[in-house]
Amino acid sequence: MSDRPLDIRFGHGVPEGDNRERLVCDHCGFIHYVNPKVVVGSVCEWEDGRILICRRSIEPREGFWTVPAGFLEEGETTEEGACREAREEALADIEIDALLGIYNVPHISQVHVFYRARLRSPDVEAGPESREVALVEWRDVPWDDLAFESVTRALRYFGEIRDRQDFVPFRFP
Repeated sequence: MSDRPLDIRFGHGVPEGDNRERLVCDHCGFIHYVNPKVVVGSVCEWEDGRILICRRSIEPREGFWTVPAGFLEEGETTEEGACREAREEALADIEIDALLGIYNVPHISQVHVFYRARLRSPDVEAGPESREVALVEWRDVPWDDLAFESVTRALRYFGEIRDRQDFVPFRFP
């Protein structure tokens, strides 16, 4: 293997057979596709009806509350990612029940996928990305201190369908 640096210089252009401008290597023609990021998360409920929430210890929106959620990793399904995020943020063991909804955030090139989930145990504690975690009654959800609109919408929809088995996942917008 050579110690020579790769000769990659990207310019903007519409590749042959495409219909939009992309980053294309001026030297070899390699196309660098920039695609949206997928965020996965879950609204997790314990058998007594309490909901798992996490106070963020990282930016963006440090100090605000959320449900366990984060970026999908390569090689994961969205369900696996949602379970991993619950473990990472709240040391929670969850079981995915159903797709709750999909929230499109085109202005920052993200898609948020939320699941309805059940906690296998009420034993939760803050992981490295959470300042604190809590199991709260529905009436105690800190609506004014939620970190993201997508989390607010996921929680509100969960409140509408929490006792139903037959529901259509929400889509926004």
